[in-house]
Amino acid sequence: MIKIEGIDHIVLRTGQIDAMLAFYIDLLGCTLERDTGPETGLVQLRAGNALIDIVRVDSELGRVGGGVPTEKDNNLDHLCLRLEPISEQALGDYLKSAGVAMSSFEERYGAEGFGPSVYIQDPDGNTVELRSALDKN
Repeated sequence: MIKIEGIDHIVLRTGQIDAMLAFYIDLLGCTLERDTGPETGLVQLRAGNALIDIVRVDSELGRVGGGVPTEKDNNLDHLCLRLEPISEQALGDYLKSAGVAMSSFEERYGAEGFGPSVYIQDPDGNTVELRSALDKN
C-alpha cells in the first residue's frame, strides 16, 4: 500500500532563470542544492524537506517540455509552501517590502487541515501559496 508523506519535488520551467532563482532563494529562503549547468538546464533548490526543480527552457531538458511558460500557459496551477510560524502582519510586511503583490489571507484547506494562507506569484506567473501555523502576535 502506498502512503504519501509529503511533497518530494515540483518542476518549474522558465525562460528567466536569474529572476526565478532570486525569487525562490533570496525572497523565499530556498537554498541551492544542485545545478547541472546551462546545457542540461536543471537547478534544484531545497525547500524544507522537498525540492523545487527549475528547468531552463533553452536547455536539453527544457526543450523537451515545449515553449516558455506565460501567464496563460503555465505548466503548474500552484505550489504550496508551508512556512514556520509567522504572523500575517510580519509576512505581509515582508512581501510588501520586497515589492511582491499578494492576495488577502484566507482560510484554506491543506495537508494539515484548515489554516490561513496567502497567494503570490513568481516571475513566470506561477502561483505560490504560503501557509503556516501563523503566529497570532
